[in-house]
Amino acid sequence: MADSKRQKKYSRLIQKDLGEIFQREGRGLFDKAFVTITEVVMSPDLSLAKGYVSALMTPDKRQLVEHLNNRKYEIRGFLGHKIGKHVKAIPELHFYLDNAPDHADRIDKVFKELQIPDEKTDGSDDVET
Repeated sequence: MADSKRQKKYSRLIQKDLGEIFQREGRGLFDKAFVTITEVVMSPDLSLAKGYVSALMTPDKRQLVEHLNNRKYEIRGFLGHKIGKHVKAIPELHFYLDNAPDHADRIDKVFKELQIPDEKTDGSDDVET
């Protein structure tokens, strides 16, 4: 089922504000890692926000996501200060690792490893007349 306009609006708002929170509070939340919110998906009742994160400069991305989920109440408090006047309720947060960059790298590697023969350059077709 497609997301409603309201879900999309909330998703964009929360993604923008979480990005600002991560930029401002990042050092206290995850040391030197550079974390970005690549997507936020809202539940139909707007009570749950699933945040997909991408991380650079961290040895273990999964551990970083676990750390974010352990501190999600603190992050939700920061979010409440930013959007509390604009929404009825602050959604519960869950963070997930965005695997799209890794998946794209794997696909790129597969394409590079393909052995594709060169096209015939003599202008003749394989079809006999």
